[in-house]
Amino acid sequence: MHNKLWDLFLTFLKVNLLTSSGPASAGLLYAEVVGKLLTREEFIEAVGYSSVLPGSDALQLAMFVGYRVGGIPGALIACLGAVLPPTVIMLAVAAILTRLRGEAWISGFVKGLAPALAALLLITVFQLLNEGQGQFWPFAILGTVSLLALTVFKVPPTIVVLASGIAGILWFR
Repeated sequence: MHNKLWDLFLTFLKVNLLTSSGPASAGLLYAEVVGKLLTREEFIEAVGYSSVLPGSDALQLAMFVGYRVGGIPGALIACLGAVLPPTVIMLAVAAILTRLRGEAWISGFVKGLAPALAALLLITVFQLLNEGQGQFWPFAILGTVSLLALTVFKVPPTIVVLASGIAGILWFR
Protein backbone atom coordinates (compact mmCIF):
# COMPACT_ATOMS: atom_id res chain seq x y z
CA MET A 1 0.00 0.00 0.00
CA HIS A 2 2.86 2.38 0.84
CA ASN A 3 4.24 1.99 -2.72
CA LYS A 4 0.85 2.81 -4.27
CA LEU A 5 0.53 5.97 -2.17
CA TRP A 6 4.01 7.07 -3.22
CA ASP A 7 3.13 6.32 -6.87
CA LEU A 8 -0.05 8.40 -6.51
CA PHE A 9 1.85 11.34 -5.07
CA LEU A 10 4.55 11.22 -7.77
CA THR A 11 1.97 10.80 -10.54
CA PHE A 12 -0.04 13.86 -9.53
CA LEU A 13 3.10 15.84 -8.78
CA LYS A 14 4.40 15.04 -12.29
CA VAL A 15 1.08 15.74 -14.04
CA ASN A 16 0.63 19.05 -12.26
CA LEU A 17 4.22 20.11 -12.93
CA LEU A 18 3.99 19.33 -16.65
CA THR A 19 0.52 20.68 -17.47
CA SER A 20 -1.11 24.01 -16.94
CA SER A 21 -4.81 23.24 -16.49
CA GLY A 22 -7.31 20.62 -15.38
CA PRO A 23 -8.58 19.70 -18.86
CA ALA A 24 -5.10 19.67 -20.38
CA SER A 25 -3.83 17.46 -17.59
CA ALA A 26 -6.41 14.77 -18.37
CA GLY A 27 -4.42 13.52 -21.36
CA LEU A 28 -1.20 13.14 -19.42
CA LEU A 29 -3.02 11.69 -16.42
CA TYR A 30 -4.70 9.17 -18.73
CA ALA A 31 -1.29 8.02 -19.98
CA GLU A 32 0.06 7.83 -16.43
CA VAL A 33 -2.72 5.95 -14.62
CA VAL A 34 -4.64 3.82 -17.15
CA GLY A 35 -3.32 0.29 -17.02
CA LYS A 36 -1.16 1.05 -13.98
CA LEU A 37 -3.50 2.33 -11.28
CA LEU A 38 -6.93 2.35 -12.98
CA THR A 39 -8.71 0.72 -15.88
CA ARG A 40 -9.84 2.83 -18.84
CA GLU A 41 -13.44 2.60 -17.65
CA GLU A 42 -12.53 3.73 -14.14
CA PHE A 43 -10.63 6.70 -15.57
CA ILE A 44 -13.57 7.74 -17.75
CA GLU A 45 -15.85 7.41 -14.74
CA ALA A 46 -13.46 9.59 -12.70
CA VAL A 47 -13.35 12.29 -15.39
CA GLY A 48 -17.14 12.21 -15.68
CA TYR A 49 -17.70 12.61 -11.95
CA SER A 50 -15.09 15.34 -11.59
CA SER A 51 -16.67 17.27 -14.48
CA VAL A 52 -20.19 17.13 -13.06
CA LEU A 53 -19.47 18.17 -9.48
CA PRO A 54 -18.91 21.83 -8.63
CA GLY A 55 -15.35 22.93 -7.95
CA SER A 56 -11.96 22.22 -9.45
CA ASP A 57 -12.02 19.32 -11.91
CA ALA A 58 -8.32 18.64 -11.38
CA LEU A 59 -8.64 18.32 -7.60
CA GLN A 60 -11.77 16.22 -7.82
CA LEU A 61 -10.09 13.95 -10.35
CA ALA A 62 -7.05 13.62 -8.07
CA MET A 63 -9.23 12.78 -5.07
CA PHE A 64 -11.35 10.31 -7.05
CA VAL A 65 -8.33 8.49 -8.46
CA GLY A 66 -6.56 8.60 -5.10
CA TYR A 67 -9.60 7.23 -3.27
CA ARG A 68 -10.08 4.47 -5.86
CA VAL A 69 -6.45 3.41 -5.48
CA GLY A 70 -5.81 3.94 -1.76
CA GLY A 71 -8.96 4.96 0.08
CA ILE A 72 -8.96 8.15 2.14
CA PRO A 73 -5.15 8.22 2.53
CA GLY A 74 -4.87 7.84 -1.25
CA ALA A 75 -7.28 10.74 -1.83
CA LEU A 76 -5.30 12.98 0.53
CA ILE A 77 -1.93 12.03 -0.98
CA ALA A 78 -3.16 12.52 -4.57
CA CYS A 79 -4.69 15.86 -3.60
CA LEU A 80 -1.41 16.98 -2.03
CA GLY A 81 0.48 15.97 -5.18
CA ALA A 82 -2.05 17.90 -7.28
CA VAL A 83 -2.05 21.05 -5.11
CA LEU A 84 1.63 21.42 -4.31
CA PRO A 85 3.05 22.25 -7.78
CA PRO A 86 0.46 24.84 -8.82
CA THR A 87 0.59 26.52 -5.41
CA VAL A 88 4.37 26.92 -5.48
CA ILE A 89 4.37 27.90 -9.17
CA MET A 90 1.55 30.46 -8.70
CA LEU A 91 3.37 32.10 -5.82
CA ALA A 92 6.51 32.40 -7.95
CA VAL A 93 4.61 33.60 -11.04
CA ALA A 94 2.64 36.17 -9.03
CA ALA A 95 5.88 37.58 -7.64
CA ILE A 96 7.45 37.76 -11.12
CA LEU A 97 4.35 39.18 -12.87
CA THR A 98 4.03 41.88 -10.25
CA ARG A 99 7.46 43.09 -11.35
CA LEU A 100 6.79 42.64 -15.11
CA ARG A 101 3.20 43.95 -15.13
CA GLY A 102 3.60 46.47 -17.98
CA GLU A 103 5.54 44.27 -20.46
CA ALA A 104 3.72 43.57 -23.79
CA TRP A 105 5.35 40.16 -24.32
CA ILE A 106 3.49 38.74 -21.30
CA SER A 107 0.15 39.12 -23.14
CA GLY A 108 1.59 37.46 -26.26
CA PHE A 109 2.93 34.56 -24.22
CA VAL A 110 -0.47 33.91 -22.65
CA LYS A 111 -2.21 34.05 -26.06
CA GLY A 112 0.35 31.57 -27.42
CA LEU A 113 -0.61 28.98 -24.79
CA ALA A 114 -4.19 28.56 -26.08
CA PRO A 115 -3.36 26.53 -29.25
CA ALA A 116 -1.09 24.18 -27.30
CA LEU A 117 -3.80 23.50 -24.73
CA ALA A 118 -6.35 22.90 -27.50
CA ALA A 119 -3.95 20.40 -29.11
CA LEU A 120 -3.56 18.52 -25.82
CA LEU A 121 -7.33 18.22 -25.48
CA LEU A 122 -7.68 16.98 -29.08
CA ILE A 123 -5.01 14.34 -28.50
CA THR A 124 -6.99 13.07 -25.49
CA VAL A 125 -10.18 12.93 -27.56
CA PHE A 126 -8.48 10.96 -30.35
CA GLN A 127 -6.95 8.53 -27.83
CA LEU A 128 -10.38 7.85 -26.34
CA LEU A 129 -11.98 7.49 -29.78
CA ASN A 130 -9.29 5.11 -31.01
CA GLU A 131 -9.84 2.85 -28.03
CA GLY A 132 -13.61 2.82 -28.67
CA GLN A 133 -13.07 0.14 -31.35
CA GLY A 134 -15.94 0.42 -33.77
CA GLN A 135 -17.89 2.93 -31.72
CA PHE A 136 -16.72 6.05 -33.53
CA TRP A 137 -20.12 7.31 -34.67
CA PRO A 138 -21.86 7.30 -31.28
CA PHE A 139 -18.91 9.21 -29.82
CA ALA A 140 -18.80 11.61 -32.77
CA ILE A 141 -22.55 12.30 -32.61
CA LEU A 142 -22.51 12.78 -28.85
CA GLY A 143 -19.45 15.03 -29.10
CA THR A 144 -20.98 17.13 -31.90
CA VAL A 145 -24.26 17.58 -30.04
CA SER A 146 -22.34 18.54 -26.90
CA LEU A 147 -20.23 21.04 -28.84
CA LEU A 148 -23.35 22.62 -30.37
CA ALA A 149 -25.07 22.77 -27.00
CA LEU A 150 -22.07 24.52 -25.46
CA THR A 151 -21.24 26.94 -28.26
CA VAL A 152 -24.46 27.68 -30.13
CA PHE A 153 -27.10 27.24 -27.44
CA LYS A 154 -24.88 28.33 -24.51
CA VAL A 155 -26.00 25.43 -22.32
CA PRO A 156 -23.99 25.36 -19.06
CA PRO A 157 -21.16 22.77 -19.14
CA THR A 158 -22.52 20.90 -16.11
CA ILE A 159 -25.85 20.33 -17.87
CA VAL A 160 -24.09 19.16 -21.05
CA VAL A 161 -21.94 16.70 -19.10
CA LEU A 162 -24.95 15.33 -17.19
CA ALA A 163 -26.99 14.99 -20.38
CA SER A 164 -24.07 13.26 -22.12
CA GLY A 165 -23.73 10.85 -19.21
CA ILE A 166 -27.43 9.99 -19.36
CA ALA A 167 -27.19 9.57 -23.14
CA GLY A 168 -24.20 7.29 -22.59
CA ILE A 169 -26.21 5.15 -20.18
CA LEU A 170 -28.96 4.77 -22.76
CA TRP A 171 -26.72 4.39 -25.81
CA PHE A 172 -23.97 2.10 -24.51
CA ARG A 173 -25.96 -0.41 -22.47
